[in-house]
Amino acid sequence: MVMDFKARTFLATMVMFLLASSVLIMESEAAGECGRTPIGSAAASLSPCLGATRNVKAKVSPACCARVGALLRTSPRCLCSVLLSPLAKQAKINPAIAITVPKRCNIRNRPAGKKCGRYTLP
Repeated sequence: MVMDFKARTFLATMVMFLLASSVLIMESEAAGECGRTPIGSAAASLSPCLGATRNVKAKVSPACCARVGALLRTSPRCLCSVLLSPLAKQAKINPAIAITVPKRCNIRNRPAGKKCGRYTLP
């Protein structure tokens, strides 16, 4: 009877472990607005843009424009997700100003006229 209880406990533990592992694997493979890139990583890649997202008169650096352009080419919806994320709010990014960065960078194939939350990309 003791072996039977230990065997059941072991089996139940293994089943729970396998279920938890499969959920973690499915979550890690899921593609969100930023593809397989976590939104935190996408936000961190836009760190050269911080000054330009807080002040509409601030010069947008070439590094910022390059990263925004790359993000728009690979995952255009990711930009909105980053700009409207809690991380952006914590970084004191003004979404109304941040949304103007692609235009200020003169990015030709930006999603102009698309809605980004309550904002429209110019």
